[in-house]
Amino acid sequence: MWDDAFPSFLIGLREGLEAGLVVSVLVATLVRADARARLPQVWTGVLAAIALSMSFGAVLTFTAASLSATAQEAFGGTLSLIAVAFVTAMVFWMRSSARGLAGEIKEKVNDALTMGAGVLVLTSFLAVGREGLETALFLWTTARAADESAGPMTGAGIGLGLSAVLCWGLYRRVLRINLTRFFTATGVVLIVIAAGVLGYGLRDLQEGGVLPGGAAYAFDLSGGVDAGSWYGTLLQGVLNLTPTMTWLQVAGYAGYLGVVMPLFVRGARGVRGARESRGPVPAAPPAGAAAPAPETAPPSAPPPPEPAPARPRPAWLLPVAVVAVPALLAGLVVALVRPKPVGGETVAVSATDCGQGFTAPKPGRQDFQMRNTGNQTAEVYLIDPTTDAVYGEVEGLAPGTTRDLVATVAGGTYAWRCVPTGGKAVTSKAVQVSGAAGAKAVVPVSAQDLAAPLRAYQAYVNRGLATLVTETRKLSVDVDAGHLDTARADWLTAHRTYASLGAAYGTFEDFDQKINGRPDGLESGVHDKDFTGFHRIEYGLWHGQSAAELKGPAQQLADDAAGLRRAFPHQDFDASDLPLRAHEILENTLQFELTGDTDQGSGTGLATADANLAGTRELLTVLRPLLTTRAPHLLPAVDADIARLQTLLDAEHHKDHWTPVERLGRTAKARIDGATGQLLEDLSPVPDLLEIRRSA
Repeated sequence: MWDDAFPSFLIGLREGLEAGLVVSVLVATLVRADARARLPQVWTGVLAAIALSMSFGAVLTFTAASLSATAQEAFGGTLSLIAVAFVTAMVFWMRSSARGLAGEIKEKVNDALTMGAGVLVLTSFLAVGREGLETALFLWTTARAADESAGPMTGAGIGLGLSAVLCWGLYRRVLRINLTRFFTATGVVLIVIAAGVLGYGLRDLQEGGVLPGGAAYAFDLSGGVDAGSWYGTLLQGVLNLTPTMTWLQVAGYAGYLGVVMPLFVRGARGVRGARESRGPVPAAPPAGAAAPAPETAPPSAPPPPEPAPARPRPAWLLPVAVVAVPALLAGLVVALVRPKPVGGETVAVSATDCGQGFTAPKPGRQDFQMRNTGNQTAEVYLIDPTTDAVYGEVEGLAPGTTRDLVATVAGGTYAWRCVPTGGKAVTSKAVQVSGAAGAKAVVPVSAQDLAAPLRAYQAYVNRGLATLVTETRKLSVDVDAGHLDTARADWLTAHRTYASLGAAYGTFEDFDQKINGRPDGLESGVHDKDFTGFHRIEYGLWHGQSAAELKGPAQQLADDAAGLRRAFPHQDFDASDLPLRAHEILENTLQFELTGDTDQGSGTGLATADANLAGTRELLTVLRPLLTTRAPHLLPAVDADIARLQTLLDAEHHKDHWTPVERLGRTAKARIDGATGQLLEDLSPVPDLLEIRRSA
């Protein structure tokens, strides 16, 4: 979070200070001109600028969120480039204008004082509005790059708050800042940050299909650089440098720095040289000095009678208007610009006639009204009949009901497939949509497709249970003989064997609670009679209990392991559990083992995490053939994640000793958690990719 906050902190500080200086000069000039009554006009303009900036941010957020994934990449990349242009122009302008800013604003205020209230409102609005719009755009860009908003918003808030304090100090004359040096130093840092934003934007445009070279990588250090480490997180959050970058990203990053930085630094030296060589500034006339006498004007006619005073306008009307108008305009833009599903075509569904009323839709997001005209509940799929790939689905469509199915349509072949409960699938006539391909679809998986992986994994579990029975018997013999030191080593061996069978936990039924249950929720905790299995023995072995106290629990564990081995071949192992467990095993690892929540004294949470990782690797081995054809880019990323996490765990394994979780250094803990989180993120598409669909 904090690494993502720094760029936004810097932009908030600079833009806030720039806008705050303008407001400070406006207020000071009005106060010294004895025109305090006109201060509300300044604050009204400031309020209008803030409302406009927030409305602009809302437009960016809501219009982008409704685009397709490819369009979001292109939109975000384009705005990233615009943000870079704005930031670049801003740092150059402030470098050259900081010294004379106060004089320019005073001149504008003096002009505004001779005109109406609207001119003063407009002056403050324009002075603050530009910085507000730039801030909103840069914040949106950095939040999108960070894939979260908490860090950038926090950083910007701190920067704006600090800028307000600095401006107050300058206004009260209790603080002196060399603005030229300040804006030069922060400008150098912002140019480096802008180079990273440029690289990120170019990558977005490549992923959005706007620019070529998306697969032409200049380097790929993901196998040797830990993206979850403190330095990897810092480099990516602040500078947008990632372990993998394309040639276009590298060229844009280096080219921007190579051109802009020398120009900025050389220009900064020129400003300092000009200031040092400039002669003394002519002194202003002393306060109270008489101004030159104006030329004598001819006598004027008597003034006309004053008109009747107009009815005063409510004081709250203008502030409310300047906030409401930008908000209403933003809402209108979002409503008009956000892509809406088009079509509204009603498609009839029944056991005998699927897709009645279906005609070739136009490309874009479509909203199909699925109407079940039959007498059976059905599942309905929009498919590519040549590959059976699914573009959208409605499950459990009851007779006589209508539900929406929203899907993105591009060039290709489309048809409806209806699968009534207990009936056969019916497919509609195919239609052809002209245009470029681009709609994403998922090739469905049937129960038959998962049959072979299920048999392979069942064989793996059967071998593991046979090993578990042998190891728990040896553990029981150790305890019975009073060899507790040997029992501790054999306990860990047996527990790791059980932990490696994670994808089958849901099949083990009550045996899992008996063998690996925790004391959480038991009335007497670790002393409860229902606390059994590995963790019960762990507690006793590492809390000084005698062999006599552990003999019963050890024998019960061996008996339960043998009972599970006998029962497993007859238990119902649902094939759809396999894709789900690919993600859930490591979710539990992150939640329990890597927090030390399950530890009962042995300090072997990392050893269990290592066994969980081995179980995940085995599960992916049996699912690999199905994933390779459906997501060819997923497995290389997952393999790299597994290798990274394995390396981090191995570093905490010293012969027969594992570093306890609570003794991990802060950096090592963050690396392991980060690598596990990244692996979880890359595994998250597996359940959807391998979901059993009746359309197959």
